Amino acid sequence: MATLRGEPVDRPAVNFYELGGFDVDPSDPDEFNVYHDPSWRPLLRLAEQRSDLIRMRSAVRCRSWEVSRASVPARPGSRAGTHDLRAELTQTHRYVEDPWHCVRTTIRIGGRTLSSTTRRDPAVDTIWTTEHLLKSTDDLRAYLELPEEFFAEEIDVAKLLEEDAQVGERGIVMVDTEDPLCAAASLFRMEDFLTIALTEPALFHRLLDKLSRPLYTRTERVSEAFPGHLWRIYGPEYAAEPFLPPRLFREYVVRYTEPMVRAIHRHGGFARVHCHGRIGAILDLICEMGADATDPLEPPPHGDVSLADVREKYGARLVLFGNIELSDIESMEPPQFERLVARALADGTRGQGRGFVLMPSAAPNGRQITPRILKNYETMVRLAKSLP
Repeated sequence: MATLRGEPVDRPAVNFYELGGFDVDPSDPDEFNVYHDPSWRPLLRLAEQRSDLIRMRSAVRCRSWEVSRASVPARPGSRAGTHDLRAELTQTHRYVEDPWHCVRTTIRIGGRTLSSTTRRDPAVDTIWTTEHLLKSTDDLRAYLELPEEFFAEEIDVAKLLEEDAQVGERGIVMVDTEDPLCAAASLFRMEDFLTIALTEPALFHRLLDKLSRPLYTRTERVSEAFPGHLWRIYGPEYAAEPFLPPRLFREYVVRYTEPMVRAIHRHGGFARVHCHGRIGAILDLICEMGADATDPLEPPPHGDVSLADVREKYGARLVLFGNIELSDIESMEPPQFERLVARALADGTRGQGRGFVLMPSAAPNGRQITPRILKNYETMVRLAKSLP
């Protein structure tokens, strides 16, 4: 919290992102729980016992645009309401195509049937979307006919307060949320999203307007009931280069995400804007939104800016989270990786700045953790905690 406030600290914070962030149970024997493998246990202990924890939590029980979860069967005898509407419009079919577990969701609206399919492999902690819900502008126009009640959300702030009490002085709880662009873009295949965003801006704005309303309500309610905490807003990378030009970042991100940042600030919170890839042309716009922090500041060749340059130009305004690539953790030999971490710590703390958190760009999601991976994570902790 001192880092977020720009106050002096005794050392840079070191965080493992999803490790110690996501809620995982290594004792769960479920075949899809990759963390049950014994190779994970030393790394999970390292995260819990020696890193600066940032619990990544949502306050939403039912996300409005994750349509694979949107079908909530009405209870017998219950009054008509949001759940009944979703059950009326949505059907979910779960099935197995070895080794995949699949979910197919259909929504019937405007005389059309919209469908999406996801699948999951037991060897990887990832859900793959193999069929996206919206495949054409006609599908989009039908989707826009869905009534506002369909997008209503169930919000649970009590679990955030409970997590905050549990983590105590070992770390903080961060509210994790998509922005309107993420909610919209993830409805399409990437190529379809880009085509519509570039050629049908008026139609795409209608979608962003529709999806932003429940998001603004959620952000206001949660930030008021859970004030003074860090938030991560993900999705702006959909409008970063090389996907869309910077002028559309202003139009599709700043315009719709800035109200979320303002709501977070109204209640003393901190907004961290998550954006992978090439951010050199949009850092000014991220600052313009009022962001307090950004991550993961990927170095070239994945990104297009150096940590030293970002620290020099934006360090007074932004807390910098990064800038270690997961691929380097997985592939680099420990001596080489140690030099990489030492350089990141030097660049991230050089001169005057609001703050720096040493953090990877992502976390492993496979079933096996190699000795090299464990050693490299240990190096991150050792070097960060030895730096005055």
